[in-house]
Amino acid sequence: MRKLKFHEKKLLKKTNFLEWKRERGHRENQVMQRYHVVGRDDYKKYSGLCRTVQKLTNILKQMDHADPFRIQMTDMLLEKLYNMGVIPTRKSLALCDRLSVSSFCRRRLSSVLVHLKYAVHLKEAVTYIEQGHIRVGPDTVTDPAFLVTRNMEDFITWVDSSKIKRKLLQFNDKLDDYDMMA
Repeated sequence: MRKLKFHEKKLLKKTNFLEWKRERGHRENQVMQRYHVVGRDDYKKYSGLCRTVQKLTNILKQMDHADPFRIQMTDMLLEKLYNMGVIPTRKSLALCDRLSVSSFCRRRLSSVLVHLKYAVHLKEAVTYIEQGHIRVGPDTVTDPAFLVTRNMEDFITWVDSSKIKRKLLQFNDKLDDYDMMA
């Protein structure tokens, strides 16, 4: 190998071959793989939401503690994030600082299905959702990226015409004779 010229050495000092800006330290790929996020757009949206909440939190922290507007906005922000299920409690703004993309991914319908034991693996949950076996309230949901709030979590169930539901009822000896005819 030939000896490098001065300008080549200078360029090599400025370049980091181990981490690229586009990869963001592989964190993006790890999160997308772990939560079975198919579209990169979903990750970008969650990341943008996290940044927005963190900016809002920083603005609120700079305001006076006794300011009624700050108190009202803090309560509204914490209430909204808590109802979404992204933060565990409504106690402090410190929870909003630690908000991450993973916390939004945990509220996706596929992750909630695994948490509620409707499926064993995320991939299996995604398959159930895409095939139309799951409904949230009265609506059948076919998008695994559907964000489930704390209130909607109680209304997740199988679609009435789902063969998986029929098999489960048959296995538990709860299948009605009328249902067997249909």
